[in-house]
Amino acid sequence: MHGASTQKNAPWGLARISKKLPGKDHTTYTYDESAGEGTCTYVLDTGIEVDHPEFEGRARFVQNFVDNADLDANGHGTHIAGTIGSKTYGVAKKTQLFAVKVLNEYTAGQTSGILAGIDFIVEDATTRNCPKGIVVNMSVSVASSPAINAAARYIVKSGYFLAVAAGNDDTDASRVSPSNEPMACTVGATAQNDTRASFSNYGVSVDVFAPGVDIKSTWIKGGVKLESGTSMATPHVTGLAAYLLGLKDIKAAELCNLIASMSLKDVMKGIPENTVNLLIQKGEAM
Repeated sequence: MHGASTQKNAPWGLARISKKLPGKDHTTYTYDESAGEGTCTYVLDTGIEVDHPEFEGRARFVQNFVDNADLDANGHGTHIAGTIGSKTYGVAKKTQLFAVKVLNEYTAGQTSGILAGIDFIVEDATTRNCPKGIVVNMSVSVASSPAINAAARYIVKSGYFLAVAAGNDDTDASRVSPSNEPMACTVGATAQNDTRASFSNYGVSVDVFAPGVDIKSTWIKGGVKLESGTSMATPHVTGLAAYLLGLKDIKAAELCNLIASMSLKDVMKGIPENTVNLLIQKGEAM
């Protein structure tokens, strides 16, 4: 058994997923010290600034499908990785982080590069020492694409958990990929007052909501930044998946349903019809 740790002055998103009551005064994050140890997390994005001290040497740049710069020139991927697994801003503070770059410094990329990145992850994952399991974060949205959705299914069918962003167009998430892929765990965004973020997509494709407004996390050049988007909500779920894999004997395919079942129900405002009112919770530390 591991002990429990409490992080004071935690980002509000971490505090919110470990507190059942709303309110801005919640600034502590209590978690089991296993903290995702033994898990690996792939971040399909703009890359990760792997030498950022917040990653404590647990981040690696493993492949690039968009340009010749094996680094994060934007910050988006580094921010996401920080929410998943950095020592201060992360849900799963001991997970290993692997950067697969498919977006450039302008967060632009080709469908072919995204597909190649997903194929690479499934192949590369078999070579990694991740005894507790593997999770994948995809804070990427494209117009509805059967090819992207098939690739998302490939990740899940290969035995890995996949969290994807619902999108930031204040519209039905069924219009974009991979958020409209049923096998992916699709994440909408909430604000600090437990309302749906004004930009967050919604609809039957969304599985859960997570904090996604003014999220503090790691940034390039050793920095820290506040960012908003379903891109910021998704790594809370990815990190929670890694955390739960480190803590429980559970299959990746069961994680999205487990996370939904652990969520707070009907506490959020501004949720449209045909959309779940589920705000993720980490559960008890032990």
